[in-house]
Amino acid sequence: MPIKKTVKTTRKPTAPLYLDEAVEKIGSREPLGELKDARLDFNLLVGSFQEPDVEVELARLKGDHLQSGKGKSGRRGQGYELKLSLSNVALGAHVLPPPIEAREFENDRDIHEAQQDFPEFEGKLPDHLPMRVLPRRLAAKLKVPRRFDAEKASSDLSERPHNATTIFAPDQRYTFNDTAFPWSTVGRIDTPGGSASGAMVGPRHVLTCSHAIQWNADGTAGWVKFTPSYFDGSAPFGVAWGTMVYWEGVKVVGPSINRNEGQHDYVCVVLNTRIGDLTGWMGSRSWSDDWDNEPYWSHIGYPGDLAGAQRPSFQSGISLDGSFWDREVHTRIFHRGDVWPGQSGGPFFAWWAGESWPRVVADQSGQTSSENSASGGAHMVDCIIRARNDFP
Repeated sequence: MPIKKTVKTTRKPTAPLYLDEAVEKIGSREPLGELKDARLDFNLLVGSFQEPDVEVELARLKGDHLQSGKGKSGRRGQGYELKLSLSNVALGAHVLPPPIEAREFENDRDIHEAQQDFPEFEGKLPDHLPMRVLPRRLAAKLKVPRRFDAEKASSDLSERPHNATTIFAPDQRYTFNDTAFPWSTVGRIDTPGGSASGAMVGPRHVLTCSHAIQWNADGTAGWVKFTPSYFDGSAPFGVAWGTMVYWEGVKVVGPSINRNEGQHDYVCVVLNTRIGDLTGWMGSRSWSDDWDNEPYWSHIGYPGDLAGAQRPSFQSGISLDGSFWDREVHTRIFHRGDVWPGQSGGPFFAWWAGESWPRVVADQSGQTSSENSASGGAHMVDCIIRARNDFP
């Protein structure tokens, strides 16, 4: 059944909760049950001159390797190593994922009518996952030094006069490895152009930025790999691959992003599996200028200056400011959150009273040394809805 928008035309959208209010009113929750027969999907591409022979070995790891390994019953999980050996392969041959279809989302509604609608849809909190409004900080044994000290570089101009940073001291981000909901919904995006960030917004639908996609000359897009809760190479929910990319307005290439591109720097990628049944997904809501300059918002991404984009970072208390005439339809929203390359595509989200999932209003788009920008609006939500209708 097609997903219908919840349309609000007679009243302004409800304001989100400040983070301390969300902690108090929503709090946390332990799993309600364990998912039976859970399956993780991984893909390995190899070349061969004939059908390869496959040998599989499963070895139990010694010691405690699970960072989040207790189920509702209190049983402690075990770590295993899956050893996969292939014979009769074509050594030295690259086998790349095929390109995926790119489909433009066209919104034919009158722009002024669209400004008044505020489309939205709900998220999903799975019963088998705990829920926490704040992610747990890393244990001391997992902390590593920063690969790049952005605060020092931005203050010591005599030593690094040409370094433009988007970290506004003091840096408010911290890395984490919490796999509870909703942190389970955010993961690392890998494409032929590098890594970015993204968030699940449906059972097989991930929101990220347009400039993370490799836009091919024949109208297709390069491969997209999504690993939810990625941490130091670990894939606790498996891996999914893109099969379709929905885009709207303009294909953003980067590295520079102009005003028009910044208003459309979002895509919804359809994945090859319903990995959202394992991770859950965030809701979405159209941006409203009524929320300007209020620190409701949090952001998650995989920054290159913190552990080389191998670990997610979290920051809360961010104020967003949308400021263009078509701002509630497709907009570039300014902020001074701390971002670094690799965080692009990561969600800006908040919690609303009475809901057990957060809602995304924009994804990280661009950065300069004085202000950063996100991309969102009503058409972003409509783009997600179109992808979910076509590929439930």
